[in-house]
Amino acid sequence: MASEHSFDISAAVDKQELKNALEQAKKELQTRYDLKGVKSELSFNEKESIFRLSSSSEGKVDVLRDILISKLIKRGINTKAIKELGRENGAMFHLNLKINDSIDSENAKIINKAIKDSKLKVSSSIRGEEIRVVSKQIDELQNVIKLVKGLDLELNLSFKNLK
Repeated sequence: MASEHSFDISAAVDKQELKNALEQAKKELQTRYDLKGVKSELSFNEKESIFRLSSSSEGKVDVLRDILISKLIKRGINTKAIKELGRENGAMFHLNLKINDSIDSENAKIINKAIKDSKLKVSSSIRGEEIRVVSKQIDELQNVIKLVKGLDLELNLSFKNLK
């Protein structure tokens, strides 16, 4: 039996699930009756984690967003991790959606402070884009998971490597 238990808090999003959601949204795009005859495109920039939605009508861009978000939800990706960057108008209407897939230093500090203020018998440390939480009791770690989930941050938080 281990003397110390730990887990990592991260906001990583599975890139393959993002691609799968995109492909499902593209398939639905081809079969939707309300989008027949309308030039529409969905694309994903994997390096920057940005979805680009394009259509010849502004209302159809919103329909594309709804289709994509429903597919992301079905793939288990939290909608809090999706941030609308901006809309562009012209011959085509564009919408960029950013997937927040890392814990920035500000959110890491918020999580770390909440853990410290909770008076639970755990220690937490920021390790780049992850936070490591260590305790002698697994129950304390489970309480930390409940606490962090209750913070309502705009991140797709995942708790992994529970040992």
